[in-house]
Amino acid sequence: MYAVFKKELSSFFSNITGYLVAVVFFALTGLFMWVFPGNLNVLDSGYATLDTLFTIAPWVFLFLVPAVTMRSFSEEKKTGTIELLLTRPISDFQLILGKYFAAVVLILILLVPVLIYFVSVYALGNPVGNMDTGGTWGSFIGLLCLASAYAAIGVFTSSTTDNQIVAFILAVVLCLFVYSGVAKIGQVQLFSFAQYFLASVCIEEHYSSMSRGVIDTRDLIYFLSLCSFFILSTKLLLESRKW
Repeated sequence: MYAVFKKELSSFFSNITGYLVAVVFFALTGLFMWVFPGNLNVLDSGYATLDTLFTIAPWVFLFLVPAVTMRSFSEEKKTGTIELLLTRPISDFQLILGKYFAAVVLILILLVPVLIYFVSVYALGNPVGNMDTGGTWGSFIGLLCLASAYAAIGVFTSSTTDNQIVAFILAVVLCLFVYSGVAKIGQVQLFSFAQYFLASVCIEEHYSSMSRGVIDTRDLIYFLSLCSFFILSTKLLLESRKW
């Protein structure tokens, strides 16, 4: 599994895609936080907080995480190396986890430069450091959980096709549906009886809770269950070749 993990990390940063994804994320969040005028602008809001980052990050990650995961299995299928990988002394589960954890670590690396924003907002506080540090770190944990869920979905969609673009589009659509789309179904009159349940299975509900800095065991279990579901679905899909 470690060999797969290492290969995925090195291949991501061996081409321009990895650096492009990092720059796009850092630039987009920076523009909304410091340049574009409005309520999302930290300087205009007058509050030393990173709420803007945690508000826009799910929508930025909606495209960036699928861009990271789209090649996980689709490229292997297209080049034919998937068959070689599956004949190696490594289980399907280890192969999937190696690719999944590589994607999660890549996303974590993308979040490291964001610490610059934390330091900047911390320094802008009046007095210096006048910000909810504990709540902010709790929100970072929520953001990592969100990205991990997106990564699990992205790896799953990548295993369904040998076309990276198709895998990317499928991941974006599925991530959007799981993030807030399921709750929208509950707003339809026909399904109004299940509105609370449908909202509770959406990522948005649990991410919003964690974005307030509240680390609830129920939210952690939800994200763990969601990631496990898509990882196991990917395993089932790979095993279907034996049927």
